[in-house]
Amino acid sequence: MSKSEIYETVVAQIEAVLEGENDCIAQMATISCLLSEAFPERYFWTGFYIVDDAKQDELVVGPYQGTLGCLRIAFGKGVCGMAAATRQTQVVEDVHAIANHIACDSRSNSEIVVPVVDEDGELVAVFDVDSTDFAAFDDVDKTYLERLMASVFAR
Repeated sequence: MSKSEIYETVVAQIEAVLEGENDCIAQMATISCLLSEAFPERYFWTGFYIVDDAKQDELVVGPYQGTLGCLRIAFGKGVCGMAAATRQTQVVEDVHAIANHIACDSRSNSEIVVPVVDEDGELVAVFDVDSTDFAAFDDVDKTYLERLMASVFAR
């Protein structure tokens, strides 16, 4: 199957499983699990960093699949922090080329981070995927992941 076909299948599964579920943590855990399972060869770390209610300029680790994640990330720091600060998806072919990259696990070589906004347009989290491969993510990943985050969290 092509990458697009895998995304079509897993996105449909995620939307079906989450139909009627409004709990953010349950949604995030399900998305992390099913995407990680759908792309085991490329998704090394898959999960969410949630905006900390007490510190609106900091992310705290949420549901994820993979090795130990960073516990907290300031807005503007690293790829996740840049996605939170700019509210723009970050696709990084080589994380080692990023000056302020945060190496939660040194085996990560590329990354995609998608901002997650709610129905009011407020940033609630970022969705982060790391790969041990260089240049593992592209516009196909960006398109499907942005669409999925919008369909689940901004409804």
